[in-house]
Amino acid sequence: MFPTTTRVLIVDDMASIRDLVRNQLRAMNFNEIIEAEDGVQAWSIIENQYAQANPVELVISDWNMPNMKGLDLLKKVRSSQQFVQLPFILLTSEAEREQVTEAVMAGVSQYIVKPFSGKVFEEKMKTAYQKHFKK
Repeated sequence: MFPTTTRVLIVDDMASIRDLVRNQLRAMNFNEIIEAEDGVQAWSIIENQYAQANPVELVISDWNMPNMKGLDLLKKVRSSQQFVQLPFILLTSEAEREQVTEAVMAGVSQYIVKPFSGKVFEEKMKTAYQKHFKK
């Protein structure tokens, strides 16, 4: 599982969902939490944190957002050499198989369908961690 000192970036245009994810992370003892309202803001944070030698270590992003969707942010992250291994979890209320396939093909670490329980959230976090660090 990710260490509780992991710097997590939550990306969602809805403050209520950011609150939900933040509260779930805090319940799991994470305290390094950064928030963004869309993919454009998230990308700026990812680049700035990296430039300051304080990189984001996990992204939890909504799929549907204005300006830059979560899938587009994922693709941008995966196309950048310094962030290609950044763990990335997509949140969505849409469970269509073609979207899941598209996210998997783009290199998503894990996929969580909203609404989710604390147990599901924690299991998906563990799976994402294992995908990146338990090879």
